[in-house]
Amino acid sequence: MIEDDIIFLIEEEETPIIATAIHDGHEVRPRLLPYFELDEAGRLREEDPYTATFTEVARAKIIGLRSRFEVDLNRPPERNVYRKPEDAWGLHVWKEDLPEVMVDHAKAAYDFFYQSVGDFLDPLVEEFGSIVVLDIHSYNHRRQGPDAAPDSPQDNPEVNIGTGNMNRTLWAPLVEGFISDMRSYDYDGRALDVRENIKFTGGYFSRWLYERYGDRVCPIAVEFKKIFMDEWTGEPFADEINKLEDALRSTIDGIVAQRSRITQQHLTV
Repeated sequence: MIEDDIIFLIEEEETPIIATAIHDGHEVRPRLLPYFELDEAGRLREEDPYTATFTEVARAKIIGLRSRFEVDLNRPPERNVYRKPEDAWGLHVWKEDLPEVMVDHAKAAYDFFYQSVGDFLDPLVEEFGSIVVLDIHSYNHRRQGPDAAPDSPQDNPEVNIGTGNMNRTLWAPLVEGFISDMRSYDYDGRALDVRENIKFTGGYFSRWLYERYGDRVCPIAVEFKKIFMDEWTGEPFADEINKLEDALRSTIDGIVAQRSRITQQHLTV
């Protein structure tokens, strides 16, 4: 059991490449449990389990330790606690309205997260001139049920790259190199289906990064389709997790080189 007030972990390193998994957490405060109508399996289905593993590709990491159903670190402040079914894919999360003291506690933890992330990243931007943040998530593709056919691959790439919260023109060589490297990875003798801005363009966290740092941040939202687990039981597929981690790691050298070049050519004052 994690401590009551610890909702995230930051592994600080002096590096311009940071990987995050802010939806990886599953635990909730014990005091919240009596209010839940949604069971643990239902919560797990909408969380991003195992995504913290993918952050191992970078030396600096930011990892969420709490369930998004307690506080969602990837939503704007006015929507960071799910209070109505429409906030949570139509799910009835709570038996009754949460007491305001519970909501206030969650919102205070959320504010502390963003303050802490800013305190961590500000010196890195100052030191390196720019940073790249791999904002790692996952998404469901078997919503019709465990025995139903998966959702159409046409609309559900194996890796969705969200680039809606950046100066896409400035960072084009890095983004396009990243996508190319992911596609070039030998994934069981084939290429991964990697596409840009099909399912998601990036959430509030990457928007906050761009609003704070402007052109000096390249936030890439990396959404893995849950081909690495059974999204209905939560069972991980270890081989698939390892291969996807290796695919992501294969992009790092290119990210490092392109970030340095773009920074020197366009961002150095």
